[in-house]
Amino acid sequence: MPDAVKVGFVPFSAAARGVLVVFCDDSLKLGAATAKVLGAAAATVKRAASASQFKGKNAAALDILAPEGLKATRLIVIGTGKVADLKDADILKFGGVLAGKITAGTDTVTVMAELPDGAMTPGQAASIATGVLLRAYKFDRYKTKKKDGDDTAVKAAVSIAVEDVAAAKKAFAPEAHIVDGVILARELVNEPPNVLFPAEFARRASELKKLGVVVEVLDVKAMAKLGMGALLGVSQGSTQPGRMVVMRWNGGRKGEQPVAFVGKGVTFDTGGISIKPSGSMEDMKGDMGGAACVVGLMHALAGRKAKCNVVGAIGIVENMPDGNAQRPGDIVTSMSGQTIEIINTDAEGRLVLADVLWYVKEKIKPKFMVDLATLTGAILVALGTEHAGLFSNNDELSERLYAVGQATGEKVWRLPMGPEYDKMMDSQFADMKNAGARNGGSITAAQFLQRFVGDTPWAHLDIAGTAMGAPKTEINQSWGSGYGVRLLDRLVADYYEAGK
Repeated sequence: MPDAVKVGFVPFSAAARGVLVVFCDDSLKLGAATAKVLGAAAATVKRAASASQFKGKNAAALDILAPEGLKATRLIVIGTGKVADLKDADILKFGGVLAGKITAGTDTVTVMAELPDGAMTPGQAASIATGVLLRAYKFDRYKTKKKDGDDTAVKAAVSIAVEDVAAAKKAFAPEAHIVDGVILARELVNEPPNVLFPAEFARRASELKKLGVVVEVLDVKAMAKLGMGALLGVSQGSTQPGRMVVMRWNGGRKGEQPVAFVGKGVTFDTGGISIKPSGSMEDMKGDMGGAACVVGLMHALAGRKAKCNVVGAIGIVENMPDGNAQRPGDIVTSMSGQTIEIINTDAEGRLVLADVLWYVKEKIKPKFMVDLATLTGAILVALGTEHAGLFSNNDELSERLYAVGQATGEKVWRLPMGPEYDKMMDSQFADMKNAGARNGGSITAAQFLQRFVGDTPWAHLDIAGTAMGAPKTEINQSWGSGYGVRLLDRLVADYYEAGK
C-alpha cells in the first residue's frame, strides 16, 4: 500500500480542517448529513457551481478554495450524475477522482461518504478508499532529482466519514489486500529489465511464502527434466536463465480441486533473432504483465484468506538474440511431446505458455485454467486498450469472466475460435508452427495455446493492450496498470469460494 497515503474511517461529524470532499447529484442535491455539515456553505456550493457551469455530472469535480463558513481550507464537490444509474465501478472511480484533486503537501482530507439519497453502504465506502489508494500509487524510485510538479502523489491522511465505522472497516479489510495485489503487479511491470530478470522475478514471487502461499521454483535443470523444450528454447539466447514458479494457496477444503491461473513472464523481449524494430523496444520490459498479474492475484487471495484452493503458475524468460538463440526454422519439442516449428522467434510468449499450461493440466488437474499474456500486437488493432481479448473453450467460464469484467471495469471481449483458424497453425515439418499468417493474429495465437489444454475448461486473456502503456484512468496513473488482479479476484470471490 502506498506509504504516502493513510486511509481510515471516522463517524459523520462537523467539517474538519484541511480538505473536505462531498458528493452531489446532477441536480446539485446533497445528502442530509452532508448538508448539515456544510450548513450555510451549502449556498456557496450552488453559487460556485453556477459560476463554473458545474452540473454534477458523473465524476465531474468542483473545487472551492477557502469556503466561507467552514474550517476546511478547500471544499471539493464530486458529481455522481443520476444516483439511480450508479454502478460499483463508479464509486471506485470517485475515490480516484478525489485523490487526483489532492495536491502534494495536503495534510488531512475528510470525505463525507454519503450519496444524495443517503449514506453510502460499507462496501461503497470501502470502494472510495480503494480508489484513493489505487490512484495514489506512483513509481518514481529511480528518480534522484525531481522538478517542480513532479511529486503529485497524494500525501495525506484521508478520513472517510461513514455511518457505521466498524462495518466500513470490515468491508475494506479484504479490499486492502486486493489493492496490495494490484500495486505488486504494477511494481513488477514498471521495474526495469536489468533489475527484474527471471531469477529476481522468481525471488519476488517467493516472498508470497510470508502470506502462507506454498511456492516452488523450477530452474533450467528441473524444466529440462520435464521436457519443457518450448519454454527453454525461448530463454536459451539469454545469459539470464529461465524459471518457472508454481504458487499454491490452499484456502479451500483439503483435497478439493483447485482453480488455476497461468501467466506469461517475458522480462524483456527483443524478439530474438526475429528482432523487433528499435522504436519503443524499451516497452518490452512489460512483456511479463501476465505473470505480474498472477503474482499480484495470489498476493490478494492469500492476503484476504480466500476460501478456495488456487494455483498460480508463471513461466519467466528473457528473449535475447545471441549466438545460442533459437532460429527461425528450428523445431523444438514441448513438454506435451508435440513438436513446434519456429517460424518467428518473436512469437515467443505462446511457447512459454505451452509448457506451463501443459504442466498445470497434467500435474495440477484444475477445475479450469485462465492464462494471461501480453501476447499479440494484433489485439490492440482489434480491441484497442479498453478490453482484453478473451478466447475460450468453455461458455460458462467465458460468461463469468465477462460478468466480472463489467463489474470491476477490467473488461474483456470474447473473440471467435474454430478449426478454420486452427489449421493455419499446421506445419509441413512439425506438429505445428509457432506463428500463422498476418490476418487473425490474436486468434491463431489462441488456437496454438488450445493445443496444450486438452479438455480442461480454459480461457486465454490477451492483455497486450491493457497491462502496460494503456491510457491513464481515474484509478491508475501508472504505466503498468496491474490489469487482471481485480478481475480474477472477483471471479474467484463470486463463483469459486466455499459456499458459492
